[in-house]
Amino acid sequence: AWVVMPDHFHWLFNLNDSTLADVMRATKSRSTLSINRARCSRERFWQRGYHDRAVRAEEDIRRMARYIIANPLRAGLVEHIGDYSLWDAAWL
Repeated sequence: AWVVMPDHFHWLFNLNDSTLADVMRATKSRSTLSINRARCSRERFWQRGYHDRAVRAEEDIRRMARYIIANPLRAGLVEHIGDYSLWDAAWL
């Protein structure tokens, strides 16, 4: 599950054999390169850290996915999640 907000994103994924630090480093690096190429700039795009939360129980996944995709609603960006295009969730 993921949703891109105007100033951050939320992402629910399975680490498999990777570490969270490696996934975040690669995500930030690749997205910064792509964004800067598209904007013809060399700006720093992401803040240094990130906030994480581990899923401890399988039954929490669907609840967390719903929380993630509801962010645009809570932020007042849309009235219905279907009106917001920058999200997806495999668990719903």
